[in-house]
Amino acid sequence: MTYNIYASTALTLVIFGFSSVAAAQSKGIKDKALAPASQFDLSEWNITLPVDENKDGKVDSVTVKDLKKYSHPDFFYLDDNNHMVFVAPNKGAKTKNTSNTRSELRHMLRGKNTKIKTHSAANNFAVLARKDSDKFGRVGGKLEATLKVDHVALNAGNPNKKAAYSAVVGQIHATKYKSTKSGFGFGNEPLKIYFKKWPAHETGSVFWTYERNLPKPDPNRTDIAYPVWGNTWENPNDPGAAGIALGEEFSYEVNVHNNTMYLTFNSAGHPTVTSQINLANNIDANGQVDPLDNKYSYGGDTLYFKAGIYNQCSTKNAEGDWYAACGGTGDWDTDRANGDYAQATFSKVVTSKSTAP
Repeated sequence: MTYNIYASTALTLVIFGFSSVAAAQSKGIKDKALAPASQFDLSEWNITLPVDENKDGKVDSVTVKDLKKYSHPDFFYLDDNNHMVFVAPNKGAKTKNTSNTRSELRHMLRGKNTKIKTHSAANNFAVLARKDSDKFGRVGGKLEATLKVDHVALNAGNPNKKAAYSAVVGQIHATKYKSTKSGFGFGNEPLKIYFKKWPAHETGSVFWTYERNLPKPDPNRTDIAYPVWGNTWENPNDPGAAGIALGEEFSYEVNVHNNTMYLTFNSAGHPTVTSQINLANNIDANGQVDPLDNKYSYGGDTLYFKAGIYNQCSTKNAEGDWYAACGGTGDWDTDRANGDYAQATFSKVVTSKSTAP
């Protein structure tokens, strides 16, 4: 059946060759030698940053073409190991419909061919069950990453909310459609890979979430968390040796093959963890029918990968799990000194066609 559906604080490494550190920090730098794209294949990625340096009232994005020579001395740069560093302060420029900042890559299968629109089928992937899935840039796909989380925000006014002290380091996102009458196009996330560490704990936890594919007003639209190492987000207990420390390297592989998302997590000294979930039905990752989910999951959606740091420590103070009232002034020097930011360093980010498990 078918449905219609790299973190060094030595900023001088990033800005050598400039006579003024302050001037270099005031804007992104266009220099091929300094750009993360000089060490990583970013020919199918753009990036969204937590700044509005052109003062147009919108969060800044850098295109695939411009990313070839682009770095930002505060939020996107190479460290002294030529690894790629992503930084997101708690308070900064944000995309629509979120209270969280990000320094995050978005996969663009079109590469530099801007004649193909961002949300068109040719620039994204779908599961096999989707009607006309053969018209997409790919059916399924694979994202592989190796990284370490260097820092998560330290100060939360609402510390017991799920999002406090956490960041997302990999995603699959669905595109929003103009019409959602088909039961798809809500712009939800079948995958977010989280790292969360409470300030007093020696280690943090890695877990992933699946969001029920329902309209935003539906109270059953929620993220269901599955543990990898340590706890999930609602558990305040110290994960101890079962957890992952700041600066400790781990890898994830996201392999969407046909209709199923296969996840593999690796880290030295920890057990390999695998999970899978069908993205075209409402059977959860534990093999149980979820009667509250969309019957066809994301079987009618347009999907794409994201990787980097998506800071979950919002400065907003409101009802709901997402609003942790985290510290942040919007002045980067102040917020960095206070620990009001998230940061991750990637030594690998690779996308490819899916492979049979």
